[in-house]
Amino acid sequence: MKPSPRGPLPPHHDVRARHAAALHRAPRMAVLRSKLTGEVRPGADPHRVKLERLVHYAKGHARALVLTHDNPDPDSIASAVALAHLLRQLAGVEAIVAYGGIVGRAENRALIRVLKLPVVPISRVVFDDHDLICMVDTQPEQGNHSLPARHFPDVVIDHHPERPETRLAPIADVGEQVGATSTVMVEYFRASGLPMPPQLATALYYGVKADTRDLGRQTTKADVDAYLWLFPMVDKEALGEIEHPRLPLEYFQLYHAAIERALVYEHAVVCDLVEVYAPDMVAEVAERFMFLEDVKWSVAFGEYQGQLYFSLRTSDRRMNAGRLIRDVIEEKGGSAGGHGSMAGARIPLSGMGPLARARFKAELVQRFLREFGVRARKGRRMV
Repeated sequence: MKPSPRGPLPPHHDVRARHAAALHRAPRMAVLRSKLTGEVRPGADPHRVKLERLVHYAKGHARALVLTHDNPDPDSIASAVALAHLLRQLAGVEAIVAYGGIVGRAENRALIRVLKLPVVPISRVVFDDHDLICMVDTQPEQGNHSLPARHFPDVVIDHHPERPETRLAPIADVGEQVGATSTVMVEYFRASGLPMPPQLATALYYGVKADTRDLGRQTTKADVDAYLWLFPMVDKEALGEIEHPRLPLEYFQLYHAAIERALVYEHAVVCDLVEVYAPDMVAEVAERFMFLEDVKWSVAFGEYQGQLYFSLRTSDRRMNAGRLIRDVIEEKGGSAGGHGSMAGARIPLSGMGPLARARFKAELVQRFLREFGVRARKGRRMV
C-alpha cells in the first residue's frame, strides 16, 4: 500500500539507506544509462525515451524534492516547477520545489508572485521526508546548492557541462547543447503530450528568454524551437509584470555604487560591490557592464552573509568563462560553475578580517586580469 503523503515514510524508504545504495549501484546505472542512450531505436524520439526512463524510475516513490541552485534565477525556478509538475502528472509522485539562499532580483520575485509558483525556501524542508531527490539547473559537485552532504540526488537535469559526481546519479540528463535548462524541460513536456498550463508556459518561456538573453547568447535551434512553441501559450500580461517590476530603493543605490566603483582595464571591467543586498545582483551588474563599448570581459563581486560572490561574463568566443572561473576560484577553496560566456562562483570568507579580505580580493582580481590578457596595471574609473 502506498504510504499516506502526510505520514512517516516506511522503513524501506529510509533516505540514508537509499543514499548508500544509490552510491553503490550508481556506476552500474551510469553504464546502463549510456547503453540505453546508445540503443535508442531508429526513428524513436530521444526526448520521449529520456522522459519514460525518468517516469519509470520515479514511480513507486512517495515524495519528491526538486531542488534549484541557491539564489535561483528564472531558468532554475521554471525548470524545477516543470519537473515537479511532470512527476505529479506522470508518476503520481507528490513533489515540492525548494531553493536555498534568497530570491533577490525583483524580476525573479515577480516571477514567483505573479504566476503563484509553488516554491518554498529550503528552511521549510525536512529532507528525510523525501525519498526522491531531484536537482535542477545545478549538479552535486557544483557547490551552489543547499543539498546536505549526507544526501545525494536521484535525478539531475542541467544544461551545464557534466561534472564527474553527476555520473553517480541514477538518472542524469546534463550537458545538452542548449542555452537553458528550461529548454530541456520543454522537450520533456512536448514528449509527454500533456497540456501546458499557461502559468508554466510563461515561466518556461521567461526561463529560456532570460538565460539566452532574448535568444542572443549561446542559443541553439532547440532553444528557438522551445521559445516559439511556448509563445502562443504565454500569459502576455503576466509576462509584462514579471519583466518590468517595481524596483526597491536598494537597487538604484547598488547601481550608483557599481558605476562609481567599477574600474576599466583595457578590454575588461572589474567591479567590487563590497556588500550586496541580494547575491544575484552580482550577476546583474556583471551582465550590465558587458554593454560598455569595447569590453570583452566583465567580472563583478560582492559579499553577502559571509560569502564572496563572483559573476563573470565574456564575449570572447575563444574563451570559456566556466572553465576559467573554476581554475581561479576552486583552488582558493570556493565553488564555481558555468559555461562559455557566463559563470559564477562563491568563496566563504569566515575567519578573514577586513585587511585579509582586501588582500584576498586584490589577489583574485590580479589573477582574473592575467587570465583576461590584460597588461594594464592601473584601471580607470568610469566616473
